[in-house]
Amino acid sequence: MELYAGIDLHATSSHLGIIDGDDKRVFKRKLLNQAEGILKALERYKKDVVGVVVESTYNWYWMVDTLMEEGYRVHLANPSAIKKYEGLKYSDDSHDAFWLAHLLRLGILPEGYIYPKEERPIRDLLRKRAHLVRLRTSLILSLQGIITRNCGFKLNANKIKQFREDHVGAVLAGQEDLELSGRVSKEAIDFLTRKVREIERVVEGKVKVKEPFLYLKTICGIGKILSMTIMLETGCIDRFEKVGNYVSYCRKVPSSWISNGKRKGKGNKKNGNRYLAWAFSEAAELARRYDEHARAYYHRKAAKTDFMVAHSALANKLARAAYYVMKHCVPFDPKKLFA
Repeated sequence: MELYAGIDLHATSSHLGIIDGDDKRVFKRKLLNQAEGILKALERYKKDVVGVVVESTYNWYWMVDTLMEEGYRVHLANPSAIKKYEGLKYSDDSHDAFWLAHLLRLGILPEGYIYPKEERPIRDLLRKRAHLVRLRTSLILSLQGIITRNCGFKLNANKIKQFREDHVGAVLAGQEDLELSGRVSKEAIDFLTRKVREIERVVEGKVKVKEPFLYLKTICGIGKILSMTIMLETGCIDRFEKVGNYVSYCRKVPSSWISNGKRKGKGNKKNGNRYLAWAFSEAAELARRYDEHARAYYHRKAAKTDFMVAHSALANKLARAAYYVMKHCVPFDPKKLFA
């Protein structure tokens, strides 16, 4: 007898539901998020369970790893692509668990990618770097606002981040309260800069660039850190059948539903990888500044629309280029992209 299991995963507990090939409910139970208890509940059905579905929530790592280490065939459900039957009058967490198992039995379960366990820590470390950079940027913007309001000019971000010379203290000197505000902000910015560099040194020492990603740095706007971010967030490039699938995963396609030329609504803008979205947005900004082909393309777009649309279009172009560079292991050719 073939059995199908679904686990509706929450922060502290999970709902386990098991069905047979005829959709008959065989087992259901609410369990604490403890590996021992969940494995014990599954143990009596182990030889008949052909697959276990785990909902892809923020804390899925430990559950998937535990089940895979015990030999279960695990499927990671993509919740944003799962639509319940709207005619249901009642639904709860146990129903959700059975629904996951039901979709697996029918072979129509929308699945997410189970990122290799051994590569997750270094990827998450690089994500922490991005988090610290965002915090530092917010502090820099706040400090620039203080200086602009009180001094009438804007201090360049690169000068604010400099270690060797304190430009902030010199600008706000003689104004006790503002001087304290500037000093506290500068100390926090310097601390975050040191931590960002510490993470970069560790990542650069551990990450070995794989063959499909060797040419990422040939793309305008993509340097060492962005290339490693794209590599670690993309995973296996072969899981994306077409370039459109990859660009959509990077959140670089419009999210709208149009019928007969009329807008009928919009899709889920957050469906995809937000770290890749950030990486290609950063790459677009750098390419616009420092690459003549990218800058010319950006200005052509901006002249017809506006700067935000032009920025998004450039990021879309770079994501498409990255796909082909990774897929075919070839260097970037700006003439093909911006012709």
